[in-house]
Amino acid sequence: MVRPNKQTEDNIVNSIIGEGSEFKGEFKINGLLRIDGKFQGTIETNGKVLIGQSGEAVTDIQAKLVVVGGSVRGNIFATERVVFLSTGVIKGNIITPSLIMEEGVAFEGNCTINKRP
Repeated sequence: MVRPNKQTEDNIVNSIIGEGSEFKGEFKINGLLRIDGKFQGTIETNGKVLIGQSGEAVTDIQAKLVVVGGSVRGNIFATERVVFLSTGVIKGNIITPSLIMEEGVAFEGNCTINKRP
C-alpha cells in the first residue's frame, strides 16, 4: 500500500464549501477546509483554511495555516502562518507567528506577531 507523503497529505482538501453554497455553523475538522462560497460561524482545525477569491466568511478561525484570497470578517488565530493574497479583504484581528501580505490587500484590524520561543 502506497502512503502519500506529508506534503501531499497537507494539500488534500478534506472539506469544501463550493461557490454558490452557503453554510452557517461550527466547523471542526482535521485537515484542509476550502471556502469558495459563503460561510458564517466558527472554524477550528489543526490543518489549513483556504478562503478562495469568491469566498466570503464571517467567522473566527483557529488553524495552523490560513490563506485568504476572498473576504473575511472576523478574527484569525494561526499557529504557523497567515497569507493574504492580493485579492483579500480582511476586517478583524490576527494573531500568528508569521504573516505574508501581497500588495493590494485591504486589511482593517490589528495584527500581533507571536514568534515561537
